[in-house]
Amino acid sequence: MSQEQNPTPQEEQVNNGFQEHIRGVFSSQEIRKVGTGTTTRRAVVKTFWFAEEDSNGQLYIQSINSNYIPTGNKKYISKNELIEKFSPEPEYYIQTVYPNMRKLNDTIDRADTARNKGETFSAEYEYDNALAIDVDNVRANFGIGLTYLSRGETDKAQNIFSRLVQLDGAFAEEHKHLFNDFGINLRKNKMFNESLEYYLRAMKLSKHDENLYINIARVYLEIKDIPHVLEFIGKALAVAPQSEIALKFQAWLVARKLVTDEQCRAAKNAAEAELASDVGTTATEGELGPDELRGENQRAESSPS
Repeated sequence: MSQEQNPTPQEEQVNNGFQEHIRGVFSSQEIRKVGTGTTTRRAVVKTFWFAEEDSNGQLYIQSINSNYIPTGNKKYISKNELIEKFSPEPEYYIQTVYPNMRKLNDTIDRADTARNKGETFSAEYEYDNALAIDVDNVRANFGIGLTYLSRGETDKAQNIFSRLVQLDGAFAEEHKHLFNDFGINLRKNKMFNESLEYYLRAMKLSKHDENLYINIARVYLEIKDIPHVLEFIGKALAVAPQSEIALKFQAWLVARKLVTDEQCRAAKNAAEAELASDVGTTATEGELGPDELRGENQRAESSPS
């Protein structure tokens, strides 16, 4: 995995809080009651936030934890809201937050390198260090989860899964490769219930992605739930009628007499009717299946059966 190329603080620094690409620390203030009884008083509480525009030009903020790291799910706001409700803190970003962000990324880069080399215990050590700084870091959670799954430690992987499935950021486009690997490895370790929960959680954020529907169908095939396999292949073809993978998956089902052509048409028609009533959402690419259709280097196993 290639390492992130981090710009210098000077390249990132927000000029008076606002520039073409916003990235930096801002603060908000609110008045809170402090103390109890006769000692109650009002105090101004200052909270720091990391703000950045993503690749789509949308602006989000994240809270900054006690280790001076942006953490947690992203909250999207408008630039006008940032201007009206927040104050820029460029010195705090450059002197405190930015160095800690760099240190955290370096730790995760070392962990990723060790994992890719098969040095799983070194990887676990570095991921643990990263998670001690930011327990909700998506890369570190995926990384240590993949490390546990590669060693067959499903109990430990279950704990990581429970954390990841609650993080919106785990299903973001920037993490699609890790998302894909994690889904495959959940299934390889026969964690079918977890795999389904994982993909169905992603579907809430990405309803019109044919690859995600194929992933779900693939898991249902593993547990021999053919009606649901048919349903999700129908959804995939409703979204992408020319999808080679979905068409081959469907043909595989028909050839093995698991479904009929008539059932396939009915499933697609039902999915198209559902699609017509839905509002489109941004797709999140996932694992491609069924597994016999692609080689392992393309993120899939060798056979759907």
